[in-house]
Amino acid sequence: MNDQLVSMITQLVMEKMEKNTGNQAPEVVAPPAEQSLIKIYDTVDNRPTEITESQTTSQGPLIKLYQHGAPQSEPIAPATLEQPFNTAVPIKPFQFEAESLTESVQAAKKHTPARIGVGRAGTRPKTKTWLKFRLDHAAAVDAVYGEVSEELLQKLDVFQVTTKVTDKEEYITRPDLGRRLSEESKALIQQKCKQQPKVQIIISNGLSASAIEENVQDVYLALQQSLSNLNIDIGTTFYIDKGRVALMDEIGELLQAEVIVYLIGERPGLVSAESMSAYLCYKPRIGTVEAERMVISNIHKGGIPPLEAGAYLGTVVQKILHYQASGVELVAKEG
Repeated sequence: MNDQLVSMITQLVMEKMEKNTGNQAPEVVAPPAEQSLIKIYDTVDNRPTEITESQTTSQGPLIKLYQHGAPQSEPIAPATLEQPFNTAVPIKPFQFEAESLTESVQAAKKHTPARIGVGRAGTRPKTKTWLKFRLDHAAAVDAVYGEVSEELLQKLDVFQVTTKVTDKEEYITRPDLGRRLSEESKALIQQKCKQQPKVQIIISNGLSASAIEENVQDVYLALQQSLSNLNIDIGTTFYIDKGRVALMDEIGELLQAEVIVYLIGERPGLVSAESMSAYLCYKPRIGTVEAERMVISNIHKGGIPPLEAGAYLGTVVQKILHYQASGVELVAKEG
């Protein structure tokens, strides 16, 4: 073959190969602009804080975080992937919702210790209310089943007698037995007590030994002082264990007293387990009706102060002796 022809063919083949190689080379494409993967929106001033990543994506932001209640005075620093997102919002301690009581309920709560406007948690009482209820109930049980201390009786310088009741359970279930003295007690009273006194004072735990422990000393001493100032004769005071109110009828008949003042612990409630009452009656005898009795009740630190109650009882006794009546009859005569 002609050398010149071979050279021309070779040159054409090389040019063809170079052209094909140039057509298959990858095109260099400029990377698109970086897009935000995460956008953090501050709802206070609505300024987004963006977190970018060097990797590219064709989609929009993957995560949007909204920070509610961020303080205006403290701008939020831009977050990074190495920093936890929840640290941007300050942690606040948990607080219970404030009680929203009407004005009438708030006014009533100021004038009564009763459980009103205490609220509920779902269908149940609130924990604080329930615990207070259990505490008051336990105090009421202790008041009923408790006993008056010997130290207090010695301070008052009184002797003790009993009724026909044998124990607390019988005292609660058999009120009739608490209205009668035992035979031994009758003999002891006749032996130690002054007969036919103007005023006979008797004390009993009744349904609340706590009431006697807390109040009787102040009431008794104030009553003694009041009657002494009024020149009213007082008989021999004694203490009755597990007595009922109507027991004053048998004692009145036994000692022939003109007026009996009976200091007794009242049935405890869930507001106070220390309430004491003073029952008064003019010449009580067996068969006396309740309308002939008088009572000064609610004697305790949250009701009538004991010292004030004792002084007031002296004036009531003076009125009973003056009109020779008590209860409804006294009201009628006085009116």
